[in-house]
Amino acid sequence: MSIESATLGGGCFWCLEATMNKLQGVISVVSGYADGEVADPSYEQICTGTTGHAEVIQIAYDTEIISFHTLLDVFFELHDPTTLNRQGADTGTQYRSTILYQSERQLSEARQYIRNLNDSGKWPSPVVTELKPLDKFYKAESYHQNYFQLNPGNRYCQNIITPKLEKLQHKYHSFLKD
Repeated sequence: MSIESATLGGGCFWCLEATMNKLQGVISVVSGYADGEVADPSYEQICTGTTGHAEVIQIAYDTEIISFHTLLDVFFELHDPTTLNRQGADTGTQYRSTILYQSERQLSEARQYIRNLNDSGKWPSPVVTELKPLDKFYKAESYHQNYFQLNPGNRYCQNIITPKLEKLQHKYHSFLKD
């Protein structure tokens, strides 16, 4: 087993956490906050959009089972990387698309992935996903962890996360846990 970590932000962390948890080789997914000016921020603080934090997930994964490239495939499929500081109805800098790389290899792969994505014409606008080194990661409050799994009947979960899980099932079924 060879464990690495990836930190990604693509809007609400509940969506990314729910989808990434379904992938083979993903050991754990933790919702949290990264970047920002306030140490150990609360959800209420980051929701103001004034702290500089992004809602992110930190994924521990086994590179012998799943690659960083595959994580990027799923990440870019399940959010709109062309809207600055917005995902659907969620607006503010805390919802930005970001890859907080933890090695030069991750940076290189993410740069190439974004270049290829822009060249492909998949999106009508250029990708605005920021690439930055991970500085600090703060675990979100406990009620944010495994949110979809614990609250499947929640209206947001049903309207926003369930369609993403259905898309994941359809497009990446061979990568999913049993």
